[in-house]
Amino acid sequence: MSTPTSDNIDDLAVAAAILAAEERTSGEIRVFISRQSPSNPEREARRQFGVLEMTRTPLRNGVLLYFAPANRAFAVADDESLAFRVGAALTETVRAAMEPAWTEGRFHEAVLAAVDAAGVELSRHFPRSRVDRDDLPNHVLRD
Repeated sequence: MSTPTSDNIDDLAVAAAILAAEERTSGEIRVFISRQSPSNPEREARRQFGVLEMTRTPLRNGVLLYFAPANRAFAVADDESLAFRVGAALTETVRAAMEPAWTEGRFHEAVLAAVDAAGVELSRHFPRSRVDRDDLPNHVLRD
């Protein structure tokens, strides 16, 4: 069993949640936890999306869930195919699922809820196929 970090987010449990969510979709989910307090979390999420080369998925359907517990910032960055098909609905769905726990400081629960909601939304637009493979690692990323 892994030890939760100082923000109480258990990286191994989150990685397992990503794996479970991706079993329903051809989309790729990644989670980035920042120690920083970004003034513009959307811009920072988009920057990390590029740094992590998340455009490497064949269907261009990757999503990065970006969390900065220090200032309770959150953002979603998604690839072009996902943005075209889903638009802002992905961010709103994920935010609605995780925000109650996030605002109460229950960061681990919030991240798990966000991953699950992203998986559900992705599965609606990009269901898993027999030939699907895991294109990006599932471990939690941190700065």
